[in-house]
Amino acid sequence: MYRSSLRSAALLIAIIFHSILYAFTGHAQDGTLHIPPTESIVIGVSIGLSGEGIAPLGVDIRRGVELGQEAFPTVTIEGVEFAIRLDVQDSQCNAEGGVAVANRFSSDPSIVGVIGPMCSSACLPASHIYDAAGYSFITPSCTAAVLSRRGSPSFNRVVSPDDVQGIHTAHYVVHTLGVRRAATLHDGSPYAEGLVDFFSERFVAMGGEIVAADAVTVGDTHFQALLSEIAATDPELIYFPGFPAEAARLIQQRFDVGLEESIFFGGAAWKGPEVIELAGEAAEGTYAVGHVRRQGSEELEARRAVFLQRYEERYGENPPQNYHFNGQAAYLMFHAAIAAVGRLDESGMLLLHRDEIAAFLRSYQDATALVGPIACDASGECLTAATGVYRVEDGAFVLLDVILPEADETLPQG
Repeated sequence: MYRSSLRSAALLIAIIFHSILYAFTGHAQDGTLHIPPTESIVIGVSIGLSGEGIAPLGVDIRRGVELGQEAFPTVTIEGVEFAIRLDVQDSQCNAEGGVAVANRFSSDPSIVGVIGPMCSSACLPASHIYDAAGYSFITPSCTAAVLSRRGSPSFNRVVSPDDVQGIHTAHYVVHTLGVRRAATLHDGSPYAEGLVDFFSERFVAMGGEIVAADAVTVGDTHFQALLSEIAATDPELIYFPGFPAEAARLIQQRFDVGLEESIFFGGAAWKGPEVIELAGEAAEGTYAVGHVRRQGSEELEARRAVFLQRYEERYGENPPQNYHFNGQAAYLMFHAAIAAVGRLDESGMLLLHRDEIAAFLRSYQDATALVGPIACDASGECLTAATGVYRVEDGAFVLLDVILPEADETLPQG
């Protein structure tokens, strides 16, 4: 607890220091980039690329960004072509990493904007630094609902917020699985804790009972004692929207304490092959949700197929997660913003104003995006995807059901 308090205090001091720095230097107030035609336009990429259960998410996002760049490697302004370069940094899916990369990018005046961070625990503290610096960022995967509610001028996301997924999960477990007694676990991250809160609120409103509520520590591998306490409450379902490493061990170790009959249900972060590889046969029958793209026109589905074929050709495997289209969308949004607001001065220098980029992103629309229809609002929300419900069958996640976003207002309350 003491170590955690020190770490939180250090992060707060770092955020305050950089906010003051930008206020006094005028960096954020200036907000104009000057790029010679001989230099590249640079987009920062802040994602988690290390750590068990984290890297596949970051790798999938990075590949989506790279394929977006492959299709549109340059932008032409008033007849002059400028190359676009990516600066990819590992923000490790935690607050320390998010702050470190945000400090690095926001002190580099050549960075036009940032794709990422990847995890809400990194997005939340990093957003204060980007706000102070005037740097727009587009996250492909930070789902904490509070991000769009705190009035951040720099924040944008192309992923559904947690409230949608948490509510849909509660609806499914009550009305489809018939569950009335649930235990919840989170890993202390804003992502997992937010999902548990939204799930629990709707679950109780529909007549369910939360019989146990606890948390695990990221990096721990032994959960038998915790699971034994949960077993004593006789839950029909355990809801853990954490990450693959902890999820896999919880899935395995529940058999040691008599919880094999309890349904194990997770969130989008561990809906991928890694949790199955780590948990083995114990993963059979477990559930998870994931963001699902709506079926589009024949032309859109053909474009998605071409993208996925190119993905496999370039990387030698199918996507390890479901965020490649989100990464591509974030890149294309910045590409469109640069093309729309960029102009040349008398010397041929490319001028980009950060406030104009921010305004463009907040009004961006693309009805034919591969990730699904994008329509950004003044809070930075750009996408509301459907929620897919999956179950592990014969060593793979199988889609069982899809809940559409517009179902939120009509979901039964009891």
